[in-house]
Amino acid sequence: MKVLIIGGVAGGATAAARLRRLDEHAEIVIIERSGYVSYANCGLPYFIGGEITDRSKLTLQTPQSFKSRFNVDVRVRNEALSIDRVAKQVHIRDLETGEEYDESYDKLILSPGARPLVPDVPGADGERMFTLRTVEDTFAIDEFIEANDVKSAIIVGAGFIGLEMAENLLERGLLVKIVQRSMRFQPTLDADMAAILRNHMAASGIEIHMNSPIVEYRQADDCVVAVTASGETYEAGIVLLAAGVQPDSVLAREAGLELGDKGAIVVDEHMLTSDPDIYAVGDAIQVRNLVTGADADIPLAGPANKQGRIAADNICGLDSAYRGSQGSAIMKAFDMTAASTGPTSKQLETAGIDFDSVVIFPPSHATYYPGAQNMTVKVMFESGTGRVLAAQIVGFDGVDKRIDVLATAIRAGMTAFDLAELELAYAPPYSSAKDPVNMAGFVIENILTGKVKQVHWDEALSEDLDGVLLDVRTIKEFERGHIDGALHIPVDELRERMGELDPGVKLTVYCQSALRSYIACRILSQNGFDCANVSGGYGFYKKTRTPESPSREVVGPCGV
Repeated sequence: MKVLIIGGVAGGATAAARLRRLDEHAEIVIIERSGYVSYANCGLPYFIGGEITDRSKLTLQTPQSFKSRFNVDVRVRNEALSIDRVAKQVHIRDLETGEEYDESYDKLILSPGARPLVPDVPGADGERMFTLRTVEDTFAIDEFIEANDVKSAIIVGAGFIGLEMAENLLERGLLVKIVQRSMRFQPTLDADMAAILRNHMAASGIEIHMNSPIVEYRQADDCVVAVTASGETYEAGIVLLAAGVQPDSVLAREAGLELGDKGAIVVDEHMLTSDPDIYAVGDAIQVRNLVTGADADIPLAGPANKQGRIAADNICGLDSAYRGSQGSAIMKAFDMTAASTGPTSKQLETAGIDFDSVVIFPPSHATYYPGAQNMTVKVMFESGTGRVLAAQIVGFDGVDKRIDVLATAIRAGMTAFDLAELELAYAPPYSSAKDPVNMAGFVIENILTGKVKQVHWDEALSEDLDGVLLDVRTIKEFERGHIDGALHIPVDELRERMGELDPGVKLTVYCQSALRSYIACRILSQNGFDCANVSGGYGFYKKTRTPESPSREVVGPCGV
């Protein structure tokens, strides 16, 4: 059996290694357009920022190591030009010599990945304009900055690549602006959670401009001038185009394979395309969203690796299936971590799923042990059953392990009641006796069992709000800031001052984190009051609605 793989990196390289482990006698050939067959593409921004200093650390496998360990014929700097499905051949060009040739296959695996979106905007092809996809792109950016003494950069886009590059270029000493065409900042997060991340990055030194579509790039001697639709201009020494990616499915389309609405390659659960001898994996394919069941494009390294393994299994006669992706992802933003798993609230709404969410602020570990920091945890759950649908966490210490527990809960179909019962490892330096995941379960359980009613801030601040908004924080907290028109009674005085409240008026109660207001609602509801707790509390309100921006100083041409 001869298996030809187009594309290496995560999906293709994993498929090749798995194939060899399953079949020692198969002929395996990888055709890779770049000069590197298996590299840490998620680590590329950290090389530019100086966190990774050794170029060789970016390379996971080389053609030589693949040959010696797995007996795989790896041909880098070779580009697949077309697929002849009838003859079962791929036409290839050697990019070093220009020679073209045909390579046959019994089974073909497509792993072409995704390519950066380059907007159709005048000047987007200038020499100071860059995208980041390959190791060669990384070295080109690094060398250009060094050779031209670049002082500033514009990042176009606010997704993973854009935000990671913004941090790393700032750490390298450049002044950095993020210019985003819409109001979406890190689209894997809900707008409220993304606002916390955005404000932290702004406070850390990144200049951020939202709702600013760029319509033209003007090339100057030492910089690029980006012109927005509103006429604003931003200057920088380089521009990184990071407005998203699209499936690199040209080969598949020209070969007549079935594509989805967004151009991704359609595959079944075995990673098989519409051709019985062609499989596809990685960022170029359309997958099923595990939670909503909808078709989705989820370009992440973890799913790509799993898909490569599954394709290899099925080629070798094993019945492996890919159930779908929930899009678990995490990123570093200076000392902050932002993570998510499962759909966003908007995606759940689009899917027609009846859901609600809770927001809590648990500490990363026992507060009496030094160094505890609170994180913001948002968990979405199915209204009727309590099934965990999605989670997002923004914080500092301990975010990664909580998002992984919640990702596992989603994969297992667990409910909030299950979260409450999870027995997780505890010692004061690492957690609390009631872990943040347990706490999320407790809060959802209270809502599902009717112990408390919950509203969100958009409801609490609505002009149609019926009743009284009650602030139960301390006097000092109230004086530092509160919602205009709110009635103030500290929770510890509530029992004695209950006579000041009208039992016939609905009470919408908030505190700093929604914990004391929950206690207040329990007191009030057991005394005949109609009471609802505001999710997230005043702290969440402030974090998600108060942007912060660093001051700027002129430092020279293209330096601002």
